[in-house]
Amino acid sequence: MSTSQHRHDDGSQYEPHYPSYDSYGYGYGSQDEATLYEPYALPGLRRSRRHPLAVATTTLVALAVLSVAVDRVVAARIESRTAKAFQEGMDTPLPPQVHVRGFPVLTQAASGTLRHVDITAHDIPAQGATRPLPVSELSLRLQGLTKSDDDSEARADSAEATAFLSYTDVSNTLGLEISQGSRPGQVSAVVLVPLGKQVTVTTTVTAASGNRIAFKDFDVKAGALPAPGSAALDKVFEQPIQLRNIPQGLHLRSVTTTTDGLIAHFSGHSVTFRADDASQDSAGGSDAVVRRVSTLQLGR
Repeated sequence: MSTSQHRHDDGSQYEPHYPSYDSYGYGYGSQDEATLYEPYALPGLRRSRRHPLAVATTTLVALAVLSVAVDRVVAARIESRTAKAFQEGMDTPLPPQVHVRGFPVLTQAASGTLRHVDITAHDIPAQGATRPLPVSELSLRLQGLTKSDDDSEARADSAEATAFLSYTDVSNTLGLEISQGSRPGQVSAVVLVPLGKQVTVTTTVTAASGNRIAFKDFDVKAGALPAPGSAALDKVFEQPIQLRNIPQGLHLRSVTTTTDGLIAHFSGHSVTFRADDASQDSAGGSDAVVRRVSTLQLGR
C-alpha cells in the first residue's frame, strides 16, 4: 500500500486535485465535471454548416430535372406539329416520325431555328404523274430548319435524304418484272416475247438530272430478243422515271440497288418546303411538295 507524499502543514496527508482537459484545451475541475460540461454544441455547429450545401445541391438537381422535363415537352409539341404538317403535305397514310435533336430544344425554338431535325415518312404517293412511282420510305436529315415570318415556307440550310423504291412499285411503273441484277447498280427485267417465252435483260440504273432515274447499258442474259421486243424495251426505258414528292432543293446524287428495291440518295442546300400545292423543280417540271407548311411550329 502506497503512502501519499503530499501532507498538510499539520502533517495530515491529502491527494492532489488534477484538472481534466478536453481536446480543445479547456480544463474542468474533475473527470465527472468534464463529462458533465462536455461542449455538445460543437457537433451541431458542424451539421449546420453542411445543411445549406445539401439544400443547394438538392435544389440544383430538382431544377435540372424540371428543365429537362420542360424541354422534352416543348420538343414533343414541335415534333407532333411538324409530323402533322408533313403528313398533310405528302398525303401519307400515317404521320412521319419526327425527331428534333440537340439540347436544349427550348432555346432553339425561341431563336426560330432548329439545328437538327430528322424526318422519316412512309408510303408517299406520286399521284398525277404519267408514270407514278411511289416512295416507300423517305428519310430526311435537315440542318438549320427555319420558317418564314408569314408561315408560307420552311427552309433548311442543308439536307440529306434517302428514298427507298420497292421493286414492286418500280415493276408497276415500268410494266415489266424488275428485280436485282447480278452486279451492283444493275437490275433485271423480264420481257415477254411471242409464243409465251420470256427473255431476261439487265440494265444499269443511274441518277439523271432533275431527280430522275435513267436506265442504260442493256444486256440480254437469256434467250434472243426479237426486233419487236427490242423496240418495245427501248420505248419502256428511253424516258427516265421522274421522282416526285421530293422537297425542292434536294438533288438526286446516286442510285444503288438492294435485294428489295432501289435506294436513291439526295443532298442539297436551301431546301425549301412551300405552302403551295406544287413547286417547279430544277428541270422545269411540276413536283408535289409539302403543303400547308404554316402548321409547322418552331416554338409557338
